[in-house]
Parts: sequence; structure tokens; C-alpha cells
Amino acid sequence: MSNTIGAINWIKLLILGLIWGSSFMAVSIALDGFAPMTIAATRITVGALALLLITAIMRIELPSLNTRHGRTVWLCALGMGFFSNALPFSLLSWGQTYVASGFAGVCMAVVPLFVLPLAHFLVPGERMTLRRALGFAIGFGGVLTLIGFKAFASAGSDFESLARLACLGAALCYAIGSIITRLCPGVNMLSLSAAALSCGAVMIVPTALWQEGLPSLPEGRSLLAVLYLGLVPTAFAQVLLVQVARSAGPSFLSTVNYQVPVWSVFFGALLLNETLPPQLFAALGLILGGLLLSRAPVHRQRP
Repeated sequence: MSNTIGAINWIKLLILGLIWGSSFMAVSIALDGFAPMTIAATRITVGALALLLITAIMRIELPSLNTRHGRTVWLCALGMGFFSNALPFSLLSWGQTYVASGFAGVCMAVVPLFVLPLAHFLVPGERMTLRRALGFAIGFGGVLTLIGFKAFASAGSDFESLARLACLGAALCYAIGSIITRLCPGVNMLSLSAAALSCGAVMIVPTALWQEGLPSLPEGRSLLAVLYLGLVPTAFAQVLLVQVARSAGPSFLSTVNYQVPVWSVFFGALLLNETLPPQLFAALGLILGGLLLSRAPVHRQRP
């Protein structure tokens, strides 16, 4: 399996950053009509149904449980559904009830730092180097510059310490999920994505119903926001995530988490009339510099 990073993977990474950066606004709108866990369960279910419909129309079969290869793929899909969707969505939904949203943003930027050592030991060709580690650290510094250290200020809630751990736990989940995606045996990308979201839906829907009950149909704006979350940041993004993780590696994929806070600020300024922070462009420079440093090809001298 190739681990070459071409222009197409950079484009897909940019698209993922744009999509996930826009999801913060959609969640804010959806919260007007849905409870947090219900939003997570609905978006995963909508995403799963969309991909299952696409695979059915394209006559793409899901992995077979009758072969060892198929059972291994389903085991990976189960891990992806749990670590990339059900568990982190649940942890973030609960965690953001007690901590500042900026802290959750910083935690998402920690994902590449979790991926780096995990990939070093678990993924062939993803060796940790000094330059790569330095690049990740510079990119993380850019995110801290953008969000500011006020994100770490206490919110004064009783469960704040546990909520902070929950946000960090979600970042670790995303890191583990990307490793599982990379290590999954060869299979059709749409088939794997549909299987992963289906597993995630099966796990999170009963939990949401148990915690928040059956939701009533909200007004159109919130419903449209949830449908958008399910179709774009969940279903479409899941397919892109699988493609990038398997062709370019989890370390490269994880750097999308440096982009997300930047795009969320841009969308907030563009569509919600929020003020751009003065440190935005300095932060963007650090993030792009860290990305280029960590991903630049190594030129070896000939003996």
C-alpha cells in the first residue's frame, strides 16, 4: 500500500479542514432544536444511511462475514465506528457542557501529537523523526496562538476536570481511529466507510435514546443543520478520511486538526459577523510552516 503524499491528498486535506471547520456553526444551529447526544446519534445515522444508499445504487457490497478477510475488515470498521465516531462524539458532547469551547478546540489540535508516537510503533513507514516532531510542535503552537491561553481558564463547574479529560480522550480516540483506518486490509473505500458509520450508529443510537429519549421534530432550521452534519461533515468526510488515511498515512491526515480552528474562525467572521482575531495570520503562518516542515520530502545525498 502506497504511502505517497501527492497533490490530490493535499486537496482532500484542505477540503476536510473546510468541512469540519464549518461543522461548528451547524452544531450551534442544531442545538436550538436537538440535545447534544441526539445530534451526534442523528448525524452518524444519517451519514450511515446515505452511504448505504450510495453503495446499494452502485452495487458495491459490504464486506462479507463469510471470509476471514471480510471479518477482519468488519472488526476494523467496528473500531473506526467506535473510536472515530461514537465515542469521541459522546465525549465532546458531554465535555463541552462543562468546559470552554476554546479548550475543546485546543484538544482537537492535540490529535497529531497523539498520532505521532502511535504511528511510529504501529504503522510501517510512519517513523518519528526530529523534523516531523518539530513540525507538529510548530503547528500546535500556531493553534495555541490562534485560540489563546484563555482557553485553559477555569469555567468554574463541578465536573470541569473530568470534562477536560473527556475532551483529551476524544482527541486520543480520533488518533486511534486513524491508525485503525490505515491498518485495515484492502477493501472498497465506500464499503468501508458505510460499514464504519453503520457500526457507529448501532453503538450510539441506543445510548442517545437512553440518555435523552426520543426527540421531537424541531423547526426546519435545526433539522436542516442536522441533515447537513450527517451528509457532509460525517458521510462525505468519512469517505475522504478513509482515502487520505490509507493513501497518505494517519500522521498526514491528523494535521487536518490544525486547520479546523482556523476555518471555524473564518466561517464565524464570514457568516456570523464575528471579529477576526488580530493573531489570526500569525497563527496561520505557524500552522502552514509546521505542516510544510513535517511533510517536506527528505533529500538524501548519494554516497
